Amino acid sequence: MPPPEPPQKPPALPYRIACLCDLRDASGRVLLLHRVKAPNKDLYSPIGGKLDMQTGESPAQCAQREIREEASIEVPLSRLHLGGLISEAGYEGSGHWLLFYYRVLGPVEVRTGAMCEGHLEWHRPEAIDGLNLPETDRKIIWPLIRLHEPRREGELPGFFAVHIDCTGPEMVWSVEQQDGV
Repeated sequence: MPPPEPPQKPPALPYRIACLCDLRDASGRVLLLHRVKAPNKDLYSPIGGKLDMQTGESPAQCAQREIREEASIEVPLSRLHLGGLISEAGYEGSGHWLLFYYRVLGPVEVRTGAMCEGHLEWHRPEAIDGLNLPETDRKIIWPLIRLHEPRREGELPGFFAVHIDCTGPEMVWSVEQQDGV
């Protein structure tokens, strides 16, 4: 009788590093992108994008560049607050993601409308759950963002680190660190 076959390793998936940028206007509305391209095609998500690894770009520099490219405004690094780290294993079955979530401190003015990635729109925070969102955003990321909102004027948002495993039939996640709650 031959020895049993060793368990098969799942195929290696690429690991991508990106940032998500949370911009708010003077009324507290959140800027979201109704995407026309993958990932998250036809869904609403914050603006952001992949780090330029060729140049050694930092996550904060990536957020600053993505805001410039997608929202057409310049935000100094001093206004970018790292509010979360999100790791997603096997997202959409095509790769792993490490996302740096940055909140822009203070209000911004951004013109809405069509752009190359989709359509920029302002949304009231309480209306976000009614939008067509990625499942990870609806169930995990936006609830964590809300949980870590500043409670008093002048206070910084809290911080969270979450790992989301999208490889199985059901999404499983664990909050690995959080403060300011």
